[in-house]
Amino acid sequence: MELLRWSDATALPAGWTAAGAVLLGACVGSFLNVVAHRVPRGESVVRPRSRCPGCGAPVAARDNVPVLSWLLLQGRCRHCGAPISLRYPLVELAGAAVAAAAVLFAPTPRQAVAGALLGWWLLALLVTDLEHRLLPDALTLPGIVAGLILGPWLGTARGDALLGAAGGYLALLALQRGYAAWRGREGLGGGDVKLAAMLGAWLGWQGVLLTFLLGSLAGSVTGLALAATRRIDAATRLPYGAFLVPAAGIVLAWGHRLWEWYLSLGR
Repeated sequence: MELLRWSDATALPAGWTAAGAVLLGACVGSFLNVVAHRVPRGESVVRPRSRCPGCGAPVAARDNVPVLSWLLLQGRCRHCGAPISLRYPLVELAGAAVAAAAVLFAPTPRQAVAGALLGWWLLALLVTDLEHRLLPDALTLPGIVAGLILGPWLGTARGDALLGAAGGYLALLALQRGYAAWRGREGLGGGDVKLAAMLGAWLGWQGVLLTFLLGSLAGSVTGLALAATRRIDAATRLPYGAFLVPAAGIVLAWGHRLWEWYLSLGR
């Protein structure tokens, strides 16, 4: 069996390690569904137990198995038959994919742990922003602290993390206030500004700069496409966090290669 080698002293069966990561990630994804549903409402993520939003019946353990329960129930509540959003199994699968990618591609155990944590954090923020148009302080502010502590596990130097957090925050704050002064209305929310600080803390100043570039490009292309099909107008506000988060995921996975490619263009 192929071995996953994280050091000369560590040799783990890659298949079993990835399988364990997938199971763990799916369970974390199930929890992230709770986070995305409750945190914007100011509710506890611990109590009460998960309940059907239609009839209020508690979700039994047998109906709370990631992905499998949704398939067996055919996407409906066992008690009242109310539909269960496809978002639930999709987030569980995404959580599993984040864990598997972290384990299979990270060069060290610490980088795998930090990469998985950041990936799950970003997933919770993405779902929350798409569903509620909100990036709660309860997610972004602890994310900044975690990034400043664990950023070095990803290879982000402490100084770069501090500079990235401060630079990301100030850059989006300036953009937010400049846009508001120019157009007379908000274009970015406070959550976007704090998300930028969080990404800078994890990825450093180079990483957050690249995230801005990719996120802005994706947002511009999406906005132009939606405007061309008349699905939005000039006054429509797109959730910027929904573009920053995938961009940050790309930077997390391929940031160094993208920087090398970009710098090579000027040679």
